[in-house]
Amino acid sequence: MAQIRSFVAIELSESIKESLSAIAGKLQPSKHRCVKWVAPDGIHLTLKFLGNIYADQVPGITEAIASASRDISPFEIQLGAPGAFPNLRQPRVIWVAVTGEVKQLKELQQDVDIALSHFGFEREKRPFTPHLTLGRIREGASSGDRERIGKEVSALKFRSGPPMEVNGISLMRSTLMASGAVYDRLATIELR
Repeated sequence: MAQIRSFVAIELSESIKESLSAIAGKLQPSKHRCVKWVAPDGIHLTLKFLGNIYADQVPGITEAIASASRDISPFEIQLGAPGAFPNLRQPRVIWVAVTGEVKQLKELQQDVDIALSHFGFEREKRPFTPHLTLGRIREGASSGDRERIGKEVSALKFRSGPPMEVNGISLMRSTLMASGAVYDRLATIELR
C-alpha cells in the first residue's frame, strides 16, 4: 500500500499569503541565490509533521484531530516580526512570527500532539514556536552570506496587517516534486 507524506496545519488566508509575499519580496530573493524561497501558496502554519502514513489511517487520524480540537473555539492570528533559526547571525531558516491569540494556538498544537501520540507519532520534544517559513539557507552558503541575510532580515521594516480567523485545521498531503512540494488537503476539521 502506498504511503502519504502528511502533516497537520492551519491553512492561511489570501491576505496573509500576500503579506508574506511582500515580506519575501523586500528581501530581494533574486539577490540571495543561497536561499531556497518558499512559494507563498505553499506556506502554512504546521502544527504537527506526521511523515509517511497509509491511506487507511486517514479516517482515524482525522477523528483524533477532531477530538483534540473539540474544546478549542475559533481564534485570531496575525503576522509578527521576521526572524531566523537558529539566530540572525548564522541563519538556516528565515521565518515570520505568528502573533495574536497564541495561547489558543499553542493549546491546539499541544492537544493535537497528544492525540496523535496514541497513533504512535512521537511527541514534539522542542517547544512549539509559531512561525511561517519564508526560506531555507542552502547547505553550501558561506558564513558571510548567512550573516548578510541575517542583517537584512533584522533591518526589515514590518507592518502586521489584518488578523486572520482560524476556524479550522487541515490534514495535508505533501508530494515532493523536482520543482518543490505540492500540497493537497486530505481532511478539514472545523473549530466550534
